[in-house]
Amino acid sequence: MRTRYAIPPRPVTFLRRERLTRHLDSALTTPLTIVNGAAGAGKTLLVADWAAGLGRPVAWFTTEAEDLPPGLFWAYVLQALRAAGVPVPAAVGSPADPGRVDEALLNRLAAELSGPMTARRPAVLVLDEFDRVAAPDTATQLDFVLRHAGPGLRLVVASRTEPLLPLHRYRAAGELVEIRDAELAFTAREAGELLGRHGLSLPAAVADALVDRTRGWAAGLRLCALAARESPDPETYLKEFEAGQSTVADFLLAEVLDIQPPGTQDLLLRVSVLERFCPGLANALTGRSDAGAVLASLHHRNAFVQHLGHSWYRLHPLFGEILRAHLEVRRPGLAPELHRRAARWLKDAGFLPEALVHGAAAGDWEFAAGALVGDLAVGQLFTGLRSAGLGDLFSRMPSGATGPAPELVRAARDLARGDLERGPARLERAGKLLAGDTGDVLLDQEGCESPEGDREAALLCWALLEVFAARLTGAPARAERAVRLAGKLRGAVPAELLDRHPELTALLLAHLGSTRLWAGRFEEARTVLTAVVAGSGGASTALPREDALAQLALIDQLNGWPGRAEHKASQALAETARYSLPGPPGTGLERLVLAAVAVDRDELDRARELLDEAATPAHAAHDPRAPAGPRAPAEPVDPVARAARAVVTARLLLARGEPHAALRAAAGTTRPDATAALAAAEASSPWLRAHAVLVTAAAQLAGGRPDAAAETLREVPLDQPACAVEAARMQLAAGRPGAAADLLDALRGTDRTGPGVTVRAALVRARSGHLAGDPATARRWLAVALRGARHEHLRRPFVEAGPWIGPLLDTDPLRGLAAGWLVTGSADVPPPGGREPVHDWRKEPVEELSGRERDVLRRLARMMTTEEIAADLYVSVNTVKTHLRNVYRKLEVNRRADAVRRARALRLL
Repeated sequence: MRTRYAIPPRPVTFLRRERLTRHLDSALTTPLTIVNGAAGAGKTLLVADWAAGLGRPVAWFTTEAEDLPPGLFWAYVLQALRAAGVPVPAAVGSPADPGRVDEALLNRLAAELSGPMTARRPAVLVLDEFDRVAAPDTATQLDFVLRHAGPGLRLVVASRTEPLLPLHRYRAAGELVEIRDAELAFTAREAGELLGRHGLSLPAAVADALVDRTRGWAAGLRLCALAARESPDPETYLKEFEAGQSTVADFLLAEVLDIQPPGTQDLLLRVSVLERFCPGLANALTGRSDAGAVLASLHHRNAFVQHLGHSWYRLHPLFGEILRAHLEVRRPGLAPELHRRAARWLKDAGFLPEALVHGAAAGDWEFAAGALVGDLAVGQLFTGLRSAGLGDLFSRMPSGATGPAPELVRAARDLARGDLERGPARLERAGKLLAGDTGDVLLDQEGCESPEGDREAALLCWALLEVFAARLTGAPARAERAVRLAGKLRGAVPAELLDRHPELTALLLAHLGSTRLWAGRFEEARTVLTAVVAGSGGASTALPREDALAQLALIDQLNGWPGRAEHKASQALAETARYSLPGPPGTGLERLVLAAVAVDRDELDRARELLDEAATPAHAAHDPRAPAGPRAPAEPVDPVARAARAVVTARLLLARGEPHAALRAAAGTTRPDATAALAAAEASSPWLRAHAVLVTAAAQLAGGRPDAAAETLREVPLDQPACAVEAARMQLAAGRPGAAADLLDALRGTDRTGPGVTVRAALVRARSGHLAGDPATARRWLAVALRGARHEHLRRPFVEAGPWIGPLLDTDPLRGLAAGWLVTGSADVPPPGGREPVHDWRKEPVEELSGRERDVLRRLARMMTTEEIAADLYVSVNTVKTHLRNVYRKLEVNRRADAVRRARALRLL
C-alpha cells in the first residue's frame, strides 16, 4: 500500500532532461499541470525525478485500481497529503462510503488547503496514472477542490488520456501547464546520451535512425538499448532489429493491444497495413461501420493512434511495424486482401498515389497500372514531382502483368530513361492491344472513329507516349498523327480528369513543338510551344514549361536573336528552380542556348563552362535503381538537344581555331548506338544538316581548301536564313563573290531574322565592297553591321570577318560605333570631371576574366547588390563573392567602383 504514496525510484540508466524539468518547474506557480502521453512515454519517471529534486515534500498518489469510486479515491488522496506532511487535520474527516464523498468534506479540505500555512508554501499533489479514474464525478470534485484551494494547492496529473477536468477554462485563464507526447519524445542528442548510459558508444547516425523509427518513444528507446547491450554487435542490432520479435513488441502488445476489446484489436491489426487511414477506409478493411468512434477513442486514450487532422489517423510507426508482424501470425495471408481493399477504396476516393502503393503491395499490378493510366497520370512519370517514386514502384512490376495498361507503363518508364530499344517496342505492343481487332486503327486518322468504352484514357496516354517516342526518334509526321488522335480523344475523356492533369496537354504540345523544331518548321513550333508557356502554371507543368522555353530560346538563337534567346533561356532556368524539382534544373537545352549566345559574343570561356554544365541533361539521367538493361547515354537523348550540343561545340571549336575537332563534334550528331530509325530520322532536320555542312566547309577553308569548301556549300539547305548567310560568307572567303551575292539577294524580304543574321549579312556585303575596291560601300555596310551588333554585343562576327576590318574601324564615324564594346580607342579615358588617376586603368589585366566573372562584372556595373547578382545568376551569394574576389585580383583593384571603372577602360563592359 505504501508504494501508492511513494515517489517511484529512477533506474540507474535514467536520463534527466533539463528542458522538461525546467518546464515542470512552472507547476509550482500554476494550479494545474498535465503530463499526458502514451504508455511508456516517460511520464512517471519525469515527474518523479522532478519531484525528488524539489527539496520539499510532495504528495504522491498512484492510481493502480481501475474505476476507483469517488469515496475511495478521496480517502487515498487525503492519506497521500498527510503522508507528505500537508496539514490536513482530523477534523476534515474521511469518506464514510467508498462510493461517494460528502460535499462538506471537500469544502473543509479546500478551506484547510487555502489556509495561511499552505498559502505560504502550497501543497504539491501528484496523481499518477490518472487515466484509471473514469468517474466523471471524481473529476468534477477534483476541479472544485483545486479552484477553492486557491494558491494553496498545485496539482500535477500524469495520464495516458486527457483528464475530464475542464481544461479549456484553465487554458483560457493561463492556469495550465501542459507536457504532451511531442515534448516527451527524445531528441537525437538525448537518445545518444541514453544509449551512453546503457554502456553503448555508437555513431550519431545510429541514434538518429533509432529516434526516427521509434519517434523518440522513451520505453522503445530504453528497451532497444537493453537488448542491444546484450547483442554481440549493438550497432547492427539497432539498425536491423525486427520489431515484431523484440521486447518492444512484448511491451506494446501487452500494454496497448491486448487490453483492447477483440473488435478493436482486429481493427488495429487490419489498419496496420496502411500509412494513414480514416473511418471510411477502416470500415472498408474491417466490414464494420463504427470505426470513427473507435479511432477517436484510441487517439483520446493515447493508444499509439495519432490524429493527423480532418479525420485522418496513423499508427505510431513502431507500433504499426509490430502489428503487421502480429497480423501475419494471427491471420496469415490476409495482408494482400487488405491491400487490395484499400487500393480500391483509395482509388474511388481520389487518392491515386496511395491506391497505387497498395495495389502494388497486393501484387495486383493490372489494377495499379490500370489506375495510373485510367487517371491519365502517366505524364507524372515525366514531370519531376512523382517521377522517381512512380519509377521505383513500377520497376517491381513482373513480366507476368499483362494487358494494355502494364505495357503502357513499361513503355513510359523506358522512354523516360531514354531507352530507344525497349520503349518504342513496348509502346507498339500496347498500341496493338488497344487496337484489338481494328488493326492499326490508332494512327489511321481517316478510319479512326471516336472511341467508346473504357479505352479512352488508355488511348490518350498511348497518344502522349507516341508523341514522345516520335520526338526521341525525330519523326515529325508520327507526332502530328498522334496529336490529332489525342485531339479526337479529349472530348471522350471526362473534363475533370483533364483538368486534374494539365501536364498531359503541356507534355503533348512540348513534344510536338520539339518535332516541328527538329523538322525546321520554326514558326509552327513556336505556336505550340508558346501555348505551353501560356498554359496552366504550377509545379505539375513546370518541366514542360521549362522545356518549351528552352526550345523557344533555341528558335530565337537560330533566327539570330541572341538577346531574346538569352532571356528565354534564363526564364527556363528559373522555371523549375522555384519548385525545387528533383535534379538540377536547367542542365539541358537552355544552357546550350546560352553557350551559343556566349560564342556570338566571343565569350569563349563562358561558352565552354556552359557546355560542361549541360553535359548530362536532367531529362536523360538514368535511374541507378532501375533493372539491368541498356543504360541511358551520357549525351542528350532528345535529337534537338543533341544537335544543339553538336552545333554549339563545333562553333566553339572553330572559334578556338580547332577545325578538325569541330568536324568530329559535328559528326557526333549521329550517335553510333542509335537505332536505324533514329539515324534515318536525323536526315529530316534541315537546319542540322545545314550546320553540319557549314562546319565541314569552315574546316576545309581553315585547311586552305577553298574549292572543296565551295563544293561542300552546294549541299547547304537554304530555307534557313542564318545558314544561307553563313554560306554566303564562306563563298566569299572561297573567292566566289557572285555566289555570295546571289545567296544574300535571295534573302530579301525575310522579316523574322534578327541581328545575329543581319549583322553577318551586312559584313559579307562590306567585305564584298572592300574586295571590289569600293571603300564607301564597305564602310556603309560595316556601319549597318555595327549598329545591329552594338546592342547585342555581337563580337564574334567581326572577329570572323578578318583583319581587313581593322583599318576601317579606325575611321570616323565607325570608330564611335565600335567604341565601348568592340574596340579600344582614344576615347577610352576615365569619366570626365575628375583628375586622371595614378593607376593605369587601361593596363591589360593580369589574367583573362572568365565568362562567369564577366557576368558578375556586368551586373556590378548596374549597381546590383551581391544578393541581387546571386539571384539573377541562380547561384549562391558565396559563389558571387568568390567571383568578385577573382575580378578584383585580375583587375588589380580593391573596390567595386574601381573594378567597374577599369573594366570600362578595358572595354570589358
